[in-house]
Amino acid sequence: CCLVLAHCSQAPSSLDPKYGVSASPRLIQPGDPVPKGGGTYRVGKPYTIAGRNYVPEENANYSAEGTASWYGADFHGRRTANGEIYDMEAISAAHPTLPIPSYARVTNLANQRSIIVRVNDRGPYHQGRLIDLSVRTAKLLGFHANGIARVRVDYVGRAAIGGSDDTKLAATL
Repeated sequence: CCLVLAHCSQAPSSLDPKYGVSASPRLIQPGDPVPKGGGTYRVGKPYTIAGRNYVPEENANYSAEGTASWYGADFHGRRTANGEIYDMEAISAAHPTLPIPSYARVTNLANQRSIIVRVNDRGPYHQGRLIDLSVRTAKLLGFHANGIARVRVDYVGRAAIGGSDDTKLAATL
């Protein structure tokens, strides 16, 4: 849920009036190692953010095209929606309805670069956005400098709760 504050105050105690949530506290400082895994598996109940309804579900046939963006330092070291700690240098993503943690293949439609990411957070909630990717993932897919890209997202399956899968995911590029 911390993603909803991408363009809001960084004060953990301030409630954003549009989204109705506040940023989680920073648990890991920039430059410090980020522990991997440790969250819980969630599909979740339907929810509403900024007047829009979302229904999380596990859909083995999920495939969608839309706009991807990336999120970075403002969220680095804070808890994700499933309780992991966000690492902007990990190969991860936020999606409003896919199970967390899960794997999804993200393909940049402009250059056909594709990678499997770990979906471990909710978001993005910006109008017209399909998925938010970590800084590292945006760089690997070749759109970090542009900020956004047209992508296809395909659900792959559930991810393990513990440990790091970055090496395995980097090999899928």
